[in-house]
Amino acid sequence: MAVFWTSIQSVLSIIIMMAIGYVCKGKGWFDDHFSKSLSQIIMKVALPCSIFMSMLDRFKISQLKSLSVGLVYVIIAFVIGYIISWLLVVVCRIPANQRGLVMTGINGANTVFIGMPLNVALFGNVSIPYLLVYYIVNTIVIWTFGVWVIAAYDPTTKNKVSIDWKHFLPAPLWGFIVAIPFLIWMPNAATQLPTFVTTTLTDVGALVTPLSLIYIGIMLKDFGIQSVRFSKNLNVAILGRFVLSPIIMFALIYAGAHGLHVNMASMFSKTLIIQAATPSFAVLPILADQYHSDVKFATSLVVATSCLFVIVVPIIMGILSL
Repeated sequence: MAVFWTSIQSVLSIIIMMAIGYVCKGKGWFDDHFSKSLSQIIMKVALPCSIFMSMLDRFKISQLKSLSVGLVYVIIAFVIGYIISWLLVVVCRIPANQRGLVMTGINGANTVFIGMPLNVALFGNVSIPYLLVYYIVNTIVIWTFGVWVIAAYDPTTKNKVSIDWKHFLPAPLWGFIVAIPFLIWMPNAATQLPTFVTTTLTDVGALVTPLSLIYIGIMLKDFGIQSVRFSKNLNVAILGRFVLSPIIMFALIYAGAHGLHVNMASMFSKTLIIQAATPSFAVLPILADQYHSDVKFATSLVVATSCLFVIVVPIIMGILSL
């Protein structure tokens, strides 16, 4: 019960920060240029700083090997997730212009703007290296196989899938890459670097959580919460994201621990399960528009999962604490 109440309080703080963005956008304080600029600051400045300092403060190079176990779990989870989601869209007779969106929406997570603030709220900055494992695989899968799946149902067949290689090394990942040499040759860099450097990076990195959640609030206002219509197809996608995805991750971790005797740190396993239950990734409507799928459906899926995760996460945390 204590864990459940702690997760409730963490989620409430997230809701309040999202509400600030939502209300301020409603009052006309933020224009479209502001939200785009805010996204750039988070992705290209604050998040790399946060990841870099978290690695220096709380990680040792000897721990890299332990991350590889989680990496395998995440990859297998995505493979299984896409196979089951393909069966779902066939059995449930999802229309062609929604099939790719359902499959990718079930498996693709919003690990940056909601996943990271959520993980930090629940487990603290010490969990960021574990989060990176899910983030790396999630990003690569979305921009390769995920895009291909959506494009496969393009009724015009005019657009061929184009792989944008910059998505494989996004700015946040550079925070991890740059930290590795420091972990090898200056393992105590967090205390050895000049104070003005560590203070600046720490303070800028601390902007990630509030700015990310304010940004999500702005996006919810732009999309329009009231426009969501819970159809059968949307419910299938929501259940897939919040039930199927975390169950697959939990089953793999459980099977590995009890069948193969592969043990993971408790925070690592909880991080992977929670990330598997975060909302669908925010650019899904953009991909829907690019490949002539159902943009309204994609928008409804993003909005619905971005609102409902505040109910789902405390339940999952309560189950994990049993």
